[in-house]
Amino acid sequence: MAACVGLRCVLQSFPSVLPLVSRTIATPSSRLLPKTHLHPRTLSTASRLAADLKFTDKHEWVRVEDRIGIVGISNFAQEALGDVVYCGLPEPGTKLNQMDEFGALESVKAASELYSPLTGEVTEINQDLADKPGLVNKSCYKDGWLIKMTIDKPSELDALMDEAAYERYIKSIEN
Repeated sequence: MAACVGLRCVLQSFPSVLPLVSRTIATPSSRLLPKTHLHPRTLSTASRLAADLKFTDKHEWVRVEDRIGIVGISNFAQEALGDVVYCGLPEPGTKLNQMDEFGALESVKAASELYSPLTGEVTEINQDLADKPGLVNKSCYKDGWLIKMTIDKPSELDALMDEAAYERYIKSIEN
């Protein structure tokens, strides 16, 4: 702001040389407001993928497609972890019970265990994460998925949180 005032003083000395530059430029009032909105925590991407997801209190999500559960971690979890540098995932064929530990994510600042949101068998792991673990950060609801699994007990889905309930849960643990 002081630089603008100084520039105006200098420019007023040269009005005939720089007539267009010496005009006063109004500062938009929005630039004067505090910037508390720069990094809001959000669950979903612009495409609102999270609307089809169910969440656990351990911050994993599951989306069901053709009776297969696709599992990943929430945006809240990936933000808390920071830049993911390693993904340890189970072999296809691994049988899991709901809330069994099935792997781990390591970041530059933390490590976190992964827990199965459902009972079932791992049918596929995201092979792209071996070379590009940062996909978890860049696209946690799409390209950064972790495993695909059968759903042995569909009733377990009913006990998981929808997006609105998960947002309330996050707010409750942040306060």
